[in-house]
Amino acid sequence: MRIAILDDYLEISQQVADWSAVTSKAEIVVFNRPLAVPDEAAEALKDFDIICTLRERMPIPRRLIERLPRLKYILVTGKRYDTIDVEAAAEQGVLVSNTKVDGRGGGSVTELVWGLILGLARNIPLEDRLMRQDGWQHFAGTTIRNKTLGIIGLGGLGRQVASGGRFFGMDVVAWSQNLTPERAAEAGARYVSKDELFKTSDFVTVHVAWSERTTGLVGARELGLMKPSAYLINTARGAIVDEAALIDALKNRMIAGAALDVYQTEPLPADHPLRGLDNVILTPHLGYFTREMLAIYYGDAVAAISAFMDGTPIGVVNGATRNGK
Repeated sequence: MRIAILDDYLEISQQVADWSAVTSKAEIVVFNRPLAVPDEAAEALKDFDIICTLRERMPIPRRLIERLPRLKYILVTGKRYDTIDVEAAAEQGVLVSNTKVDGRGGGSVTELVWGLILGLARNIPLEDRLMRQDGWQHFAGTTIRNKTLGIIGLGGLGRQVASGGRFFGMDVVAWSQNLTPERAAEAGARYVSKDELFKTSDFVTVHVAWSERTTGLVGARELGLMKPSAYLINTARGAIVDEAALIDALKNRMIAGAALDVYQTEPLPADHPLRGLDNVILTPHLGYFTREMLAIYYGDAVAAISAFMDGTPIGVVNGATRNGK
C-alpha cells in the first residue's frame, strides 16, 4: 500500500509525528511542492492507495478522484473538508475521514493575529527591510491602546482575539451575521452593526468561517466605510475579502494598510499585485503552522490511517466503505 502526504513543503510531517505504525505496513511518499489539479496531480498520484492532506491546501475534486484508480482513502487533517468532493469519493468507493479539532495546540492563529496587528501598527516588517538597506526610522507608529478593534465573527478565535484587545486596552466591538448583543458581551465585546464596525474601527480582523454566505463579505462597500487610518487583518480565508477591491483600496490609500495570511489562490502567484504593495504585510498561511499544531494534525493522521488499514476507520465523513470499489 502506498500513501501520499500532500503539500508538506518543509517535509515536517515526518519530523513531528511517529509514523512507524504506518511505515511497517505501507510506503510513505511526501510531496514537498504543490500539484496542479487535475492533470499534474492525477499523474503524480495515480499509484497511491491513500492520500493525506494538510488542511485545505490542495483541492481534490471529482475530476481528480475519477482519475485515481488505486485510491481507497482520503484523510483530511483538520475538521473542514470543503475542498474534497466527498460525494464523488463515495461513488468511487473512496472513504474520506477528517481529524478532530478540540483545542489541543490552540492559540497559534490568535498569536499570529496579534503579531500582524503589532506589525501594522509599528511598521515592523518595512522598518526591518529598510534597516537592512542602511536606513533608520522612516515611520511614526500607532499606539493601539484606546483604539477600536473590530472583530468580524466572535467564535472561538474571535473570542481569543477579543481577550487580547482588552489586554491592550482597546475598545473591542464585534459583528457577525448570527451574533447577538448578549453573546458579544459574554466575550467582552460590544455588539455593533456591520456598518458601524467598519466606520469606527481602527483595526478590523476577520474570524468567520468561509461559506457561500461569507464569500465577499468584505467588499468595496465595506472597505469604503473604513477610515483612511484603519487597517484590515485577514487570517480566515481569502475568499471572504474581495481581493480586487482590497488591492484597489490599498493602491489608492483608501485604508492605511492590511495584513494577510490567506489568499484566493494559494500559494500566492509570484506576479500577484499584492506582492508589490508597500502597505500590506503578507504571510504564507502561517496561522495554524506551528510545530505544536502540526504535531497534533499528523499524530491524528497516523491514528486515522492506521485505523483504516486495520479495517476500523474513524472520523468518516462520507458513505463509502473500504470495499466500495
